[in-house]
Amino acid sequence: MKEEKRKINKQNIIYSILAIILLCVLLFPLFWILVTSLKTEQEIFQIPPTFYPHVLNTKSYAAQIATGDFNMFQSFGNSLIIALGAMVIAVTLAVPASYAMARYQFKGKKLMLLGFLVTQMLPVSVLLTPMFIMFKHMHVYNTWYSAILADATIGIPFSVLILKNYFASIPRELEEAAYVDGCNRFTAFIRVLIPIAKSGVVVCAIFSFLYAWGDLAYGMTFILDQQKRPMTAGIFNFMGQYGTKWSYLTAFAVVSIIPVALIFIFMQKYIISGMTSGAVKG
Repeated sequence: MKEEKRKINKQNIIYSILAIILLCVLLFPLFWILVTSLKTEQEIFQIPPTFYPHVLNTKSYAAQIATGDFNMFQSFGNSLIIALGAMVIAVTLAVPASYAMARYQFKGKKLMLLGFLVTQMLPVSVLLTPMFIMFKHMHVYNTWYSAILADATIGIPFSVLILKNYFASIPRELEEAAYVDGCNRFTAFIRVLIPIAKSGVVVCAIFSFLYAWGDLAYGMTFILDQQKRPMTAGIFNFMGQYGTKWSYLTAFAVVSIIPVALIFIFMQKYIISGMTSGAVKG
């Protein structure tokens, strides 16, 4: 028994060391972005490179607070509006759609599911031209609405495929019991089924938000005015014809990472439980 415990302890120590090494490797790019944002332009290109700023440079952050093309708060607000709008549309449409896919039998159901899968495989470049034509005719080109609608098309198929398994795993007896208590199909769906599938809905909302927050192609293509563009598109402000302002660019990237980090820190319980439950149920 003692020898077995020693072997287990040794294995745990080895696994812990490997996990720490892997964590350091994965977090090193984030560390380097943060350090670079606090360096001067001269120190960034210094050879050998420095692993911490010898001269603390906060101008890269201060310059983005001022008005103009480099306004960090304005770009942050644009990204927030676009991401929240796309999240609301994706969840609002995906929840009832996934319920219908799970509960009803109708012609073309398998073909529809295949369509949702195919849309996840298509590259963004294939969709840009038809969406551009649609938004031009809808008179929403060069507005937030075009980016919101485009980003929602990414979150909706993913959310439907995830939530379908949640609703399919809920026993029909719970829904029937709600009917006995006086609920109709809609109120039973709102009061009983959605609360049960809450973790899945939260996961879909989070990933729809993150898809829209990290989008670059739609924000660059469908929004021309710099004042309306999201943060991902705003990063290109620092890539000029004669060089790149790396301290400004990395400072902008650090700010754009903050919401993503906060979401994973505070919502990791829902993300882990939601993804695992949606993967094994159904």
